[in-house]
Amino acid sequence: MGTIVATNQRVETAINPSVEQLSKWVKVEQPPIHVDETPWPVKGVKEWLWVFTNQLFCLFRAADTRGRKELEDQLGHEYGGVLSSDDLGVYNGYTVVAQQKCLAHLRRHFQRLIKTPGQYNKTIGQTFLKLIDEAFRHYRIWQNDKNRHGYQVWARQFKDKIKIATEEWKPKAGYEAGKLLRNLRQKAEQWWYFLEHPEIPPDNNLAERSLRLAITKRKVSGGSRSMERFKQTANLLTVIQTCRRQERSVIDFFEKSLIAKVGHPNCLFPSLIPNF
Repeated sequence: MGTIVATNQRVETAINPSVEQLSKWVKVEQPPIHVDETPWPVKGVKEWLWVFTNQLFCLFRAADTRGRKELEDQLGHEYGGVLSSDDLGVYNGYTVVAQQKCLAHLRRHFQRLIKTPGQYNKTIGQTFLKLIDEAFRHYRIWQNDKNRHGYQVWARQFKDKIKIATEEWKPKAGYEAGKLLRNLRQKAEQWWYFLEHPEIPPDNNLAERSLRLAITKRKVSGGSRSMERFKQTANLLTVIQTCRRQERSVIDFFEKSLIAKVGHPNCLFPSLIPNF
């Protein structure tokens, strides 16, 4: 058991430079990114595991809070890329070039509205569920055929539908429906960014899927015994998930990291930066 623990510690120490390099690269290069977070118990205290990811890397960060500070510590006080996220308040007002809020979360809001007592709630909810489903359907069509002209024609018509539906139901909406319709209007550029930029998906599924392995580990282990162990877990997850994204061998990455750690001549720490 002691040998296994010692080996794990050597691996965890050896991968630190590569994880730190990726973290700095994300902050400097500011690529399009999906962000999400999940609770993580540390000695019975709720801490937070954040993920910053796209198709080519997956950076995990062990943090004390779910607040803006953690977002700014990793991405900076403003971000020059497109940020995809859920509709958690921490992302509201954060300075970015553009933002895509997860349309699946918006769909769930309207699903709840249908079940909320109110004269028009069911009809308003069903109206916007139909529109959101149309948006997902046409986005999937674009993913398959990449017909940008056809997508743009549909997107222009769709934006008109959203505007008409919002204006039609705004005077009749009760409190809960009114909040949703105001949210749609005030954050239209964030909910519907993908209509003009279909290279950005309308949901945050990539970040949510990236957390699944971590959530499984959390359920099995019950969390971490210290913040240090939590940070080591985040680093290991970064290497494992990024290597998978880049179709690289995790074992090979660990081996090269260990060789570089002992100072083998002409052996550099392997990089997690895409296309490095």
